[in-house]
Amino acid sequence: MNITGFTIIRNAIINDYPIVEAILSILPVVDEMIVSIGKSEDDTEGLIRSIKTNKIKIVHSVWDTNLHKGGEVLAIETNKAMEAISKDADWLFYIQGDEAVHEQYHAAILEAARVYKDDKRVEGLLFKYLHFYGTYNYVGDSRQWYNREVRIIRNDKGITSYKDAQGFRRDGNKLRVKLVNAYIYHYGWVKSPEQMFEKQKNVSSLWHESKEEWLKTQTKDFIDFSNHYDSLDKFTGTHPLVMQEKISRQNWNIELDTKTKHFSPKNRVLHWIEKITGKRLFDFRNYKII
Repeated sequence: MNITGFTIIRNAIINDYPIVEAILSILPVVDEMIVSIGKSEDDTEGLIRSIKTNKIKIVHSVWDTNLHKGGEVLAIETNKAMEAISKDADWLFYIQGDEAVHEQYHAAILEAARVYKDDKRVEGLLFKYLHFYGTYNYVGDSRQWYNREVRIIRNDKGITSYKDAQGFRRDGNKLRVKLVNAYIYHYGWVKSPEQMFEKQKNVSSLWHESKEEWLKTQTKDFIDFSNHYDSLDKFTGTHPLVMQEKISRQNWNIELDTKTKHFSPKNRVLHWIEKITGKRLFDFRNYKII
């Protein structure tokens, strides 16, 4: 069985992406790692080359910065990265630059890949998600955050990245998937208020016509984390080992209220049902569980 990992990255240092940690977190379960580096304004390539492994294959790309609709350039670049993958790979493991996999899930991931390798009905493997917010101590626990997404797909040229690269489709259709007992840890919203503002400003052009357009919507030069969530919970687990050094360098402190909820009446009821039953009703699913 051959598993190839792949990711895309651009301006990793400027935007403080934990891309090294993301790659390291899946290296133990992949045979090769394709890293597509977009033309950057910093030494992103040097950062990737600092990773001590012979599994990484770097490819280069130039992102079309004129594409501003719904983050579509991310899907385009993801598809370009997939083109560099050998046809010999059975599975493709996609990791984004602000995600990581805890080592405690490596065995379950490899077992699922092995079990479904020859079951052609299964086009992808579905992961559960933890979305960290503000600091490494809080997770979003509401419908505001997607709770599952496909991160391993079959090596099939008909499967392509969808919309802003959150998930995948096959010839425009939702993938048939199996749920893996494993989580993706998403750290995209863990930065200091000032760092978060700079990152949001820098990537805003992927969704807006320009940074200036996005800046017009801002009233502060930092992100006020207390204004961007409806429900949080305290995280009581452990983080991946590859994240420990980065976590130790955290130089800001934010205390957020996990007791007060900011729901509409409808979402308050749906949140309560999900907490009691574990089921998320009326949720959009970018996949079909079989």
